[in-house]
Amino acid sequence: MRILFLTPYYPPEVGAPQTRICELAVRLARRGHQVQVLTALPNYPSGSIPLEYRDRDASWEECEGVEVYRTWIYATPNRGFLRRVLNHFSFMLTALIAAPRMEPCDVVVAESPPLFDGMAGWAIAHCRRARFFFNVADLWPQSAVELGAIAKGSLPERIAAWIEHWCYQRADRILAVTRGIESQLRTAGWAQAVYFPNGVEVSRFAGADGRSFRIAQGLTDGFLVLYAGTHGLSQALDTVLLAARNLATDPRIRFILVGDGAEKDRLVAMNVTNVRFLASQPRERMPEILAAADAILVPLRDLPLFHGAVPSKTYEALAAARPVIMAVKGEAAALIRQAQAGLVVPPEDPLALAGAIRELASDPELCRRLGECGRRFVKENFDRERLADRFEELLKASKIK
Repeated sequence: MRILFLTPYYPPEVGAPQTRICELAVRLARRGHQVQVLTALPNYPSGSIPLEYRDRDASWEECEGVEVYRTWIYATPNRGFLRRVLNHFSFMLTALIAAPRMEPCDVVVAESPPLFDGMAGWAIAHCRRARFFFNVADLWPQSAVELGAIAKGSLPERIAAWIEHWCYQRADRILAVTRGIESQLRTAGWAQAVYFPNGVEVSRFAGADGRSFRIAQGLTDGFLVLYAGTHGLSQALDTVLLAARNLATDPRIRFILVGDGAEKDRLVAMNVTNVRFLASQPRERMPEILAAADAILVPLRDLPLFHGAVPSKTYEALAAARPVIMAVKGEAAALIRQAQAGLVVPPEDPLALAGAIRELASDPELCRRLGECGRRFVKENFDRERLADRFEELLKASKIK
């Protein structure tokens, strides 16, 4: 089958949608499908386009059997509502301009957020007489309202809600990355919503050795607590720093936060002595970095929105066979309990988080047991090969127009 992925997020950028789409596209190409990706010049989250892509309006390349066409985008850091809207809108326009250059396709898979992708995806699918799959990783504008990025009832919120409804109405399939998103969509009347979760290539993490990373960081001894991901409004990383301050008198325990985002400068300015910040790391280094940790943090803010969320970093932590400290309510907490792969604490509770870290730091055998359970669970349920099987089933079930 001929498949076109439409997304502004794609490697060499680092992030959940980038990894998820790339790994699915590569697997489908290996299985004999013709796979194209229409994406933007790399710019997320820094707003800076890498040197090898600068001074050009577009780029064409082939990566592991996948044809990748990159279009111009208004590049801006991942902060500031208006600039982000212009960033998303510019990609919609340049994607529509570039679409006639793409090969024919049977299915267009558009990534959301941003919602503008759905509009462009449907237009391309309509012109190509193709099916339109709308992948929903975050419910917009609900998430923006709960995070305080836009006001409920405001003009931006009403416009976003109209676009959301418009896209859902025209989608042949709505792919929901969590059970919670699927449930909300179905409750709202969107019967074409199906659960299609994130996952991980478990084999990439088996046998990874984190000793060189620890040596490079001067942390050969002690208990290393790791957070790797976006430093944004959603992640409640203030809680992590407050927990670290609470543990500052314990010389065994050290923290490393890996990643970038709108909140990073403010977090660094908190100047917590037992916390070290590193920039975003290449995807290829993540198995080594996760293997260096003794425990991995997965925090989110205490908002109803996130009760149906499962941060993608959860799956990588499980694949790395490291105990997870899950500071999220709802679906993510239930997953960790089901897998028996870590400790669950209330979100935005630094004392509870510090207590969980102390418990793991004092019990290496518990850490080992939780890590082994996690890897076994994620391999059985969320390995990328199994998800590629599931996607092919969805393709077969979707009759070509």
